[in-house]
Amino acid sequence: MLKPLDPLLHSELRLAVVSILIGVEEADFVYIRTETGATAGNLSVQIDKLQKAGYIEVEKGFKGKMPRTACRITAKGREAFKEYVETLREYIKM
Repeated sequence: MLKPLDPLLHSELRLAVVSILIGVEEADFVYIRTETGATAGNLSVQIDKLQKAGYIEVEKGFKGKMPRTACRITAKGREAFKEYVETLREYIKM
């Protein structure tokens, strides 16, 4: 019997956000929005869902006078991503 895929990561945009964050120390909102092509509103909602699940940390601040939102993946997020990828590999082997 196959393990179910994590529904939180099975969303295309949330998976894209986590995939970006896996490879960097942190990424700001503008960078993530540019890389994913998402609208600011949709990205905000998806980042909030990932943060509430404990998959990412969000830090709001300023760079000079400009607001800046930085995102980092957590240990829980890394583990969830690892399990998601392993489960996908199992699906592919079938």
